[in-house]
Amino acid sequence: MKMESINSEQSKIKVLLADDHQLFREGLKRILNMEDDLEVIGECSDGIQVIEFCNLHQPDVILMDINMPNENGVEATSKLRELFPDIKVIMLSIHDDESYVFETLRKGASGYLLKDMEAESLINAIRSVAAGHAYIHPKVTGKLIQQLQRMTFVNERGAMFDNRPDEEAGVKFIAGEDNPLTRREAEVLRLMSEGKSNKAIGEYLFISEKTVKNHVSSILQKMEVEDRTQAVINAIKLGWVTL
Repeated sequence: MKMESINSEQSKIKVLLADDHQLFREGLKRILNMEDDLEVIGECSDGIQVIEFCNLHQPDVILMDINMPNENGVEATSKLRELFPDIKVIMLSIHDDESYVFETLRKGASGYLLKDMEAESLINAIRSVAAGHAYIHPKVTGKLIQQLQRMTFVNERGAMFDNRPDEEAGVKFIAGEDNPLTRREAEVLRLMSEGKSNKAIGEYLFISEKTVKNHVSSILQKMEVEDRTQAVINAIKLGWVTL
């Protein structure tokens, strides 16, 4: 097992590699250290080492393998969310099943990448997550959207909107008053998750496209995100949507 620390410049994004395969870590290190704004400051081979490393050092982003000995990446990510909430985690996996994505997002991950990703995608993901955004591998996005269509959304009064066909849908009341979205915004967010355009949302809700745009802008502002995908992903992490 290996755990090492390297001095880094404050201006660079400090990256920790967590994977039990040394050759894979070495490959990642070579790719990342070629970028002027990225620097690998350490390597770990299991989740326990990750926590120990973060107690001594403060990486900005951790590239975390899901399957590691002693303590896997999902368990380590859950602990990191409690102990070091400012550290961002990108999960690395060979699995493109959406259930893995949801589980890691619930545990606190900000990104999910498949191990066959291109170097450019990896670099973009690190920069995006370090800036406070979410990043999901494009190959997983389609399956993620399909799963989102089966979710329910909660408004600020605790009303749960079931994302099923109208004839099957119902509204229940549950705890969840920390959600800042209005009922209409929750409905718009639900329809956004289905991939509907502003025009289609307007037709579905019998409101103008301009009104939909205003609702979308309000949703993004309240959730402090830049686009629709980030809004839906963050809603999952915040517990505003449930399977």
